[in-house]
Amino acid sequence: MSETDPNAPAPRDDASATPHRRRPRYKGTHPRRYAEKYKELAPEQYPDAIERVLARGQTPAGQHVPILVDAVLAVLAPRPGERGVDATLGFGGHAQRFLERIAPRDVVDEARDGPSAARGELLALDQDPLQLPRTVERLAKLGFGSDVLHARRTNFAALGAELTALGWDDGADFVFADLGVSSMQIDDPARGFTFKFDGPLDMRMNPKKGLSAAQWLARASVEELAQALTDDSDEPHALRIARFVKAQRSELATTVALAECVREALAGRADDDAIESSVRRVFQALRIEVNDEFGALEALLRQLPTALRAQGRVGILTFHSGEDRRVKKAFERGLKDGVYASTNSDVVRASPEERRSNPRSAPAKLRWARRA
Repeated sequence: MSETDPNAPAPRDDASATPHRRRPRYKGTHPRRYAEKYKELAPEQYPDAIERVLARGQTPAGQHVPILVDAVLAVLAPRPGERGVDATLGFGGHAQRFLERIAPRDVVDEARDGPSAARGELLALDQDPLQLPRTVERLAKLGFGSDVLHARRTNFAALGAELTALGWDDGADFVFADLGVSSMQIDDPARGFTFKFDGPLDMRMNPKKGLSAAQWLARASVEELAQALTDDSDEPHALRIARFVKAQRSELATTVALAECVREALAGRADDDAIESSVRRVFQALRIEVNDEFGALEALLRQLPTALRAQGRVGILTFHSGEDRRVKKAFERGLKDGVYASTNSDVVRASPEERRSNPRSAPAKLRWARRA
């Protein structure tokens, strides 16, 4: 009988043992692939990594830096005890600042023992089933639970119905909508909004609802695609791109494949910068069509007068001419009809400092109106 070494490791049951998998190496301060940016995707664990990215004037992967925050707060002037609506919750950057004004955490603590006149509430809408629970959890950790934050997974076209369901029949004191696509959606290749990384050509705000961009492209005629490129993004080469895309024998299923197709369609007809601008416009137009963004915006604009209390305020951030034109006309029409008491004639833009620190703020325009 052989002797047993008391210091020898215990025998392993190889059939049940789970092999150890090393975490992928974080490739310096400039990892190229989205999957390698895990430090940026875990800001609580790696705050220094986030600071380095922000110092370079970039947006950390998986996060959204709120735009024109001070201007939005100045326009909406949220006060303790008010009812507010954030119609596009996203990462919750604006919502957090609203909640800090209408429901300060010390007031919220007191409200648990009884009603308080200073306790405000925020209705937050977002149709993204992936991001919404993450943002609600993040805000809850900051002290804004379901007693002050009413999160609903829906498009802002359903604003009136959600106000009624909440019992706010006379409306809210302020309504805010940020019409830009959040960085969490843009940065994630799996969502199909960007051609920086290859991914499925999806672009749906709610990945479980409606047609993907690839399916929409496959069904659209040349005329329908050209019309969308013209109406949604003012693309000067709309018809040529539409004909070239529809002439492809195989369905365009990935973001890089679509981008390359547009570049091939315009090769020799424009310089590289102009071609890349056309690629971005094509992606913008497809996103708008897939999500019926203009239809939802027009529904929101129609509901705003009854969604606001007397002297209620509304602020809307737009990011391209199609959105801005619709908001401007709706506010001007409301002013003429006496629905709104005032609105801004000149849009509010991000300062040079904000554009340098957050390049995604460059196209943003803030329009506001005050209910009569």
